Amino acid sequence: MPRPQPGQAKPAKPEAVKPPAAKPRPGAAPAPAARLPQRPEAPAEPPPPQEIEIPATITVRDLAEMMQRSPIEVIKVLMNYGIMAPITQSIDFDTAAIIGEEMGVKIKRKQEEVPVAAPPAEQPGKPVKTLRQRLLEMTPEERLKVRPPVVTVLGHVDHGKTTLLDAIRKTDVASGEAGGITQHIGAYQVEYQGRKITFLDTPGHEAFTAMRARGAQATDIAVLVVAADDGVMPQTKEAIAHARAAGVPIVVALNKIDKPNANPERVKQELADQGLLVEEWGGDVICVPVSAKYGKGIDELLENLLLLAEVEGFKADAEGEAIGTVIESKLDKTRGPSATLLVQKGTLRTGDALVIGGVYGRVRAMFDDRGNPVEAAGPSTPVVVIGLSDVPSAGEVFRVVEDERKARELAAEHASKTRESAEAALQRRTISLEDVFAQMQAGKTKELRLIVKVDVDGSMEPVLNSINHLSTEDLRIKILHAATGDVTESDLMLAAASDAIVIGFNVQVSPAAQKSDLAQQVDVRLYNVIYELVEDVDKALKGLLEPVYQEKVLGRAEVRAVFRIPKRGQVAGCFVQEGEIQRNAMARVRRNGTVVGESRIGSLKRFTEDVTEVKAGFECGVGLDNFSDFQVGDVIEVYQKVRV
Repeated sequence: MPRPQPGQAKPAKPEAVKPPAAKPRPGAAPAPAARLPQRPEAPAEPPPPQEIEIPATITVRDLAEMMQRSPIEVIKVLMNYGIMAPITQSIDFDTAAIIGEEMGVKIKRKQEEVPVAAPPAEQPGKPVKTLRQRLLEMTPEERLKVRPPVVTVLGHVDHGKTTLLDAIRKTDVASGEAGGITQHIGAYQVEYQGRKITFLDTPGHEAFTAMRARGAQATDIAVLVVAADDGVMPQTKEAIAHARAAGVPIVVALNKIDKPNANPERVKQELADQGLLVEEWGGDVICVPVSAKYGKGIDELLENLLLLAEVEGFKADAEGEAIGTVIESKLDKTRGPSATLLVQKGTLRTGDALVIGGVYGRVRAMFDDRGNPVEAAGPSTPVVVIGLSDVPSAGEVFRVVEDERKARELAAEHASKTRESAEAALQRRTISLEDVFAQMQAGKTKELRLIVKVDVDGSMEPVLNSINHLSTEDLRIKILHAATGDVTESDLMLAAASDAIVIGFNVQVSPAAQKSDLAQQVDVRLYNVIYELVEDVDKALKGLLEPVYQEKVLGRAEVRAVFRIPKRGQVAGCFVQEGEIQRNAMARVRRNGTVVGESRIGSLKRFTEDVTEVKAGFECGVGLDNFSDFQVGDVIEVYQKVRV
């Protein structure tokens, strides 16, 4: 188009007839700026937060997003502390708080409402309120009614626990079990002098402690069965420790007094040595001589249990929707999943919709301990329920909801949360010896609970005396359990349920305990020298004990060539001889056996590709931060520090 001459009329604007996509002629003046679409200015990025709130567990990715940091940075901090966590892994609050401190972000715990039937939040060193205690606190006094006491029978194997219950129920329970040894947990209710008593028969202390560890302790009174001809045995001592840790009164049933070699006075002396001083000797522990085999002393035992229940004043609210605890569960071939439930509040009725953790269902039928169908069950009443979607775990809390749909939703929500926190739970620890002073300063604990295991009886007294002398006015030392032998899984269970620390002197951790998940949660300290044991406990009480870290060698590589990289300096071409080389791990360079450099692995390559690890038998390129003086023949030793 010819350029218009001065004085001539301007032709129509090309923009009016050309499509918007038409390109302007070379050399033409650009269109006025006002006609170009205005690109909005990008908003300025907000500064990273200085403080955030997170739940009890959070994934690495979500934590990085909330802190407005790269997930890689978070992973690097975790690796510095010896934690190899992928981006999708959940970490607990304590770990997240450490990461935040490293990255300059203050992290607070989000306050979450805890439903009535949910397990209580963990507060290391502070006694956890049981479900029953929380229910009593929220119930007006005028609605509380007297309920039957719940009694758990504990004791050493073959001392007659089930035979005693058999005599009480006047039924032959033991004969139907393999070898006369209890094979399951049972809940039975008996009536004596017009009043009811609920008994829990346990195969050991594990179920008793498992329920207490979940905050769903159901026991009011512990009956300790001790054979008059055998005396206090290792499992008897464990039973005493578990009952004391639960804070329930103990009644001693001195069984087998009919045997010719029975020696009740010797047994009472052994009980006194364990801190159980019977009433005849001026103590406050009720001791009833019985013969379960011949039914002697059973009436006196029941009378004492009812008397103790009257003194303690056990009450509950029988109105409203039922809440309680799972005592046992199993999968029946004909009836499907079934569970023995102990009602602790309200009244459970046929047709009620239930939620038990990740299990839901409707009560299709209920049966008492003798197999009779029942329509309703009040507080302290055990019933077998069918109609559940799956088999729940012993110790889980159940509650009644408005309908089955609501129960299904709550169960699905619980299952989802359980999956998210499963890995974090393995990393979470109970109170450790290093934490004692800090928790004391914060007012979270006033006593240091210990479980002591020694090699021989001769070591027990000097170890306990040395530890007990360290108690102060501000922080008291409480020995929950002391015995000879290796640290067992039962010791770990007691420690986990009671927020205690296990101290071992000249002993080891048993293979079964090492394989247990609790081994990652409980602080176990093993010593061979008594003054080191006493020194560590003393430092813990004074706040001087530092965490102990141990080096773990990951791999070694030999330097076979040295290359110069622009802007990087020298890197080492290596052959991995053993283990594996990990990026961001710590490494030291040894030359003729002498360490000439130590730093973090900043770069790791296979040919031209960046990798996170290289295993033995492969070549790689290694670059260290702040060190580049490699020589052919050097050995790069890669390690990480692990807290022990």
